[in-house]
Amino acid sequence: MLALAPGWEMEVDRGPGWLLVKLKSPERDASDTPPLADELWSLLQRHFIYRLVLELDDVRLLHSYLLGQLVLLDKRIREHDGMMRLCGLSSFNRRVLRLHGLDLRFPTYGDPEEAVMGCGRKPR
Repeated sequence: MLALAPGWEMEVDRGPGWLLVKLKSPERDASDTPPLADELWSLLQRHFIYRLVLELDDVRLLHSYLLGQLVLLDKRIREHDGMMRLCGLSSFNRRVLRLHGLDLRFPTYGDPEEAVMGCGRKPR
């Protein structure tokens, strides 16, 4: 695991045309950490790639700070004709996305391979 922003850790893999990032949330409140969207955007730019799969099975809760960072990052990626897909969400976090009206904006998949292929979406 590499440090991404203080408290956040990540594993980064590169697939054909995709950057695969597994996030692990910090033990403490993340709202006072540097903007996660900025850190991930910088990572995408360094790799010259704008298609991202975020693996979030180690993220306990999609709280408002994290949701805001995901929306900001997704906006930047779309402006570069890219796409972001999420995978590994718990059933609770999938409900959080749905409650905030973000389940259509963020396609969710069971694992990174399904996300890259764009198949195997879980029914709503």
